[in-house]
Amino acid sequence: MQASTLRFDVDGRAVEVPEDGDTLLGVLRDRVGIEAVLDGCSPQGQCGCCTVLVDDEPRVACVTPARRVAGRRITTAAGLSPDEQQRWSEAFLACGATQCGFCTPGIVCRFVGHERRGADLSDRTTVDRALAAHLCRCTGWQTIREAAAHTAAALTARASDPPERHRATAAPATVSSAEVPERDPEAAARRASIETGGPQQSVPASVLGDIDFGADGAPNGTLTAVAGPAGEWHAAETLAQARQQAGKVQGRRTTLEPAPPIDIPEPPPGTQWDVRLATCWTEPGYLETDAAWCVPDGEPSDPLANGGAFGGKAESPVRDEARHLAEELGQPVRVLWSREDAVRRGPKRPPLAAGLHADGTGIIRIARTPGAAEVLQAVLPNADIVEVDLPGPPTSTALRAAPWAEAQMLAAALNRRQAADPLVESTATVDVTSPDGAAARATVSPDGIKVHIDAGDPLDEVTLRSYVIGASHMAWSWVTSESLSVDAEGEIQDLTIRSFGIARSAETPHIEVEIEPSQHPPVQAGEAVFAAVAAATWLSQGTPPQLPTGGSRSSR
Repeated sequence: MQASTLRFDVDGRAVEVPEDGDTLLGVLRDRVGIEAVLDGCSPQGQCGCCTVLVDDEPRVACVTPARRVAGRRITTAAGLSPDEQQRWSEAFLACGATQCGFCTPGIVCRFVGHERRGADLSDRTTVDRALAAHLCRCTGWQTIREAAAHTAAALTARASDPPERHRATAAPATVSSAEVPERDPEAAARRASIETGGPQQSVPASVLGDIDFGADGAPNGTLTAVAGPAGEWHAAETLAQARQQAGKVQGRRTTLEPAPPIDIPEPPPGTQWDVRLATCWTEPGYLETDAAWCVPDGEPSDPLANGGAFGGKAESPVRDEARHLAEELGQPVRVLWSREDAVRRGPKRPPLAAGLHADGTGIIRIARTPGAAEVLQAVLPNADIVEVDLPGPPTSTALRAAPWAEAQMLAAALNRRQAADPLVESTATVDVTSPDGAAARATVSPDGIKVHIDAGDPLDEVTLRSYVIGASHMAWSWVTSESLSVDAEGEIQDLTIRSFGIARSAETPHIEVEIEPSQHPPVQAGEAVFAAVAAATWLSQGTPPQLPTGGSRSSR
């Protein structure tokens, strides 16, 4: 019996594919070959990276059965009109609203869908609601909201002026700037590479998904391999077939409440700690899950692709896994980690628990992690560092400022205790200088977050501002709302993106950035900003002894 077929209009062309129960995402990527539709969580339907338009309505493709949209018009970021592509890519670049670029094609598709229905994208509430279906880990949301407002303003202005007057050629300091200065793309790329530790493109193609990520660019005939329950590999022609063979099931969230896995040490008899802090397991939550492909006797693709991951892929095994499978099977193989694989196998910040006296003496217990004790001791030389063998996922100091930021938080609290500095109207200011020489001053108050950064020559202020905002959001979110449920045996119970507690756009305070002009050599700003904002956030809330503090829990 001949299998039935599905017919679509995809980006203006007729497409016919077999009906095999696949999702719209699987059809678009594996059958039609459109790699601008990206997979960050499938089949959870929670990251928004695979958002496309179905008859102009935004739809998350990974949870949409292909058969349900047969005969309809599908538009991906690659199929938007030239005018839409130009306006939105220019706005994102003008506002620094793209970094690794993995989330942006889906966000642009959603914005265009709202725009085609006449939504007011200059209104924050409207934009926040649209972004509720997405996760962007790099940018911290604010620059994306600015890009939406920038595009809305350009459309309004176009009604009376020629479009050339409103074409964004570079980033304004704020979206209300009337004139847009010229930018140096090479300087912007250099600043981005300093921040990510590797090459990164910030070009129209990165906004629209027209660049290769770790899973992209493989030759025709490449098998896709996914891991089974026991870690064995299953390879097939499509991702859907490989997942079926492996028995992959959708990730879950749990009712198990996250809690610090290490207890705060007891103080010596007759004394009490002046500063206490215990941290939970947390998930770095990078959007592009680990992926690489390789041909026999070839070199695997880079899982870092266009940057991102915040150190989470520094030692990713997918390159070796792709090379081994290509040699074993004698044909090209693409290795894909699911979101669940990334959570289970990816590294985490080492949890710690500290009790310190005002003079800096005391005890810090930390999950045994190469290099972590030395990082803590360099900042807190009077404390006794005790490494603990802790059941759970792997840990690493490669993740953003781990555990240097935790040490800076403790040091800032000790400084406040020593100075008897009272908390004034829930406002705290912290100065941090990184080992590289970046100096960040962060003030967290009920009005929002303000950061002053000196990272040497800015090179490109728009790019630097974007990274400062992203690091600020990540720090604030980590302190206030992020955690991961891990049981007593070390098994992770939270496997869905929504369960990580990452703050959404609507929950994020306004972030103001002030960049210090400098002629000194450029240095990386992100770690200094992350540590300063984390410390100021914690101090502004009165240094509660456990993270997350609960300042933003609605994401869970």
